[in-house]
Amino acid sequence: MRIAFYPGSFDPMTNGHVDVLEQSLALCDQLVIGIGIHPGKTPMFSFEDRANMIGEVVRARFSQRAQTVSVISFDGLVVEAARAAGASVLVRGLRDGTDLDYEMQMAGMNRAMAPDVTTVFAPAYPGSRHITATLVRQIARMGGDVTPFVPAVVQKALAAL
Repeated sequence: MRIAFYPGSFDPMTNGHVDVLEQSLALCDQLVIGIGIHPGKTPMFSFEDRANMIGEVVRARFSQRAQTVSVISFDGLVVEAARAAGASVLVRGLRDGTDLDYEMQMAGMNRAMAPDVTTVFAPAYPGSRHITATLVRQIARMGGDVTPFVPAVVQKALAAL
């Protein structure tokens, strides 16, 4: 059984994340979504809220695969979290050349630390390439419409803040 690990902050989950999630499902039998918890950062949503939103998106958009997707938290190295989850594949999304440069460095370091975990890059589709969680948070905080950038469950949660 091939297990893939898709890490991120998912604060909040965006349509770009959904794009990478869909590509990840094509690569594996089981997908573990790892929500990184950083003690020095104050997220917009709690781990539980983010996990619930991801679960709702998975059940709505990928119902046939919902039983093969789990959500966990981690606070250490991504590659160690992937190993702990039993993953042999680490999925990283790429929006542009800047992402590629950074992710290539990370992939090299991860390979040196865990040669048994292979990094796979999922390129963003043009329709979601410009979306970042940081920009979504900024737009939401300023009262802008984030509907084109996030799943409906996330839009509702942002509107409720």
